[in-house]
Amino acid sequence: MRAVLWNGTRDVKTETVPDPGIEQPGDAVIRVTSSGLCGSDLHLYEVLGPFMTPGDVLGHEPLGVVEEVGPGVTSLVPGQRVVVPFQISCGHCPMCDTGLQTQCDNTRVDSQGTGASIYGYSALYGSVPGAQAEYLRVPRAEANAIPIPGQGPDDRYVFLSDVLPTAWQAVKYADVPRGGSVAVLGLGPIGEMACRVAAYLGAERVFGVDPVPERRARAAARGVEVFDSAAGDDVVDAIRDRTDGRGPDAVIDAVGMEAQGHTSARVAQRAAAMMPKGAAAKLMETAGVDRLSALRTAIELVRRGGTISLIGVYGGMADPLPMLTLFDKQIQLRMGQANVRHWAPDILPLLDDEDVLGVQDFATHHLSLEEAPEAYRRFQEKTDGIFKVVFTP
Repeated sequence: MRAVLWNGTRDVKTETVPDPGIEQPGDAVIRVTSSGLCGSDLHLYEVLGPFMTPGDVLGHEPLGVVEEVGPGVTSLVPGQRVVVPFQISCGHCPMCDTGLQTQCDNTRVDSQGTGASIYGYSALYGSVPGAQAEYLRVPRAEANAIPIPGQGPDDRYVFLSDVLPTAWQAVKYADVPRGGSVAVLGLGPIGEMACRVAAYLGAERVFGVDPVPERRARAAARGVEVFDSAAGDDVVDAIRDRTDGRGPDAVIDAVGMEAQGHTSARVAQRAAAMMPKGAAAKLMETAGVDRLSALRTAIELVRRGGTISLIGVYGGMADPLPMLTLFDKQIQLRMGQANVRHWAPDILPLLDDEDVLGVQDFATHHLSLEEAPEAYRRFQEKTDGIFKVVFTP
């Protein structure tokens, strides 16, 4: 099969690799018909390179058709259309039973001290072959393949693998009161979808902050009050002016470890990515730092007693935080990978012809797997109007 492979820092290629097969009784193999390119894939493209191995198959946002099932699978049949959450969970442990599939007792990567395994996301999360490929093996398939209607375009459902539940959890964790206000830092796919979800769930004022004009324009077209993050402190003051001087009830950080600014942290990240693999991984595990400009903005911006929801990926182990400010302002912090199966029952009914969240025109580019190397480059550089890519193997 053809698949998108990581070959080194800022180096991905589309190559031919062996087809996956059934390895355990609970497995299924799907033929992938759509697979998203996620902003967090860009972390592997550069920052998290020390945890990657050349030849790793990338991607974790698949939708497809069941081709084969193992003897232990009874609820799925060949020909069935499914969407697959980005994390792998068992569906029956205490963590899964409480809706924390990302902390699954049976799929955690204990050797790395991390949570549930993730498709195509480095040794940190199990080195599981990813979904930017023609076929995908789905372990524990009955807990990890969500049946969807056979009718309707792929774009109606593919974002249930990651974008939709990630944005939904970000808003739920932000605990925005009905009629309240929320600021979203970063208007990439997750951030913009979080704006849509926040408005749908009852936020009266939704503010969006991003340095890219095209992203601000997309969000503004759906009623978001947008600001240019390049304006620095003026953004904080401007949003406070629109919230009676207090700041919004909640702030969602949808940027994460690769925020603009903090040149020293950026240099450290890039230097680590260029070091020998073992040394770089050890450094990241013990002394890694993130670019914290977005999180620091969130801490400054949110009103006293408000909530910050972190959904952008962070990976540093030695990040300095303004604990005095966090404590003094009585800020609540919630964070973590999205628990897809927990939120899917709330979201799936919204994926109909009415399309209240605008998923069917959310992607800007539908590309073949062969175009992946150029897509990664353009997505990282935010050029040519590229916003959300869906590969169509």
